[in-house]
Amino acid sequence: MVACALLAVPLIAQSKAKDTKTPAAAKSTATLLDINSATKDELKALPGIGDAYSQKIIDGRPYANKTQLLSKKIIPQATYEKIKDQIIAKQGPKKK
Repeated sequence: MVACALLAVPLIAQSKAKDTKTPAAAKSTATLLDINSATKDELKALPGIGDAYSQKIIDGRPYANKTQLLSKKIIPQATYEKIKDQIIAKQGPKKK
């Protein structure tokens, strides 16, 4: 009986470990693409972003926030909606 209990403990631990995995949405927030430093190829990997839009994003740098892709008319609203959860506009060190 003790042997059965000892064998059951790892199985219970494994099933609990599976339940505590990080959801895909939480993982993606850790890997947001910085539009202020991303390469052209990294930008092109975003949905709806090809050669022309990736170059426009690069040419429009720096961005104070990601919504400036819209306010500066870099990309259309529909394209922004596809990528807004995958991007960020990080700020560089402040100049004195």
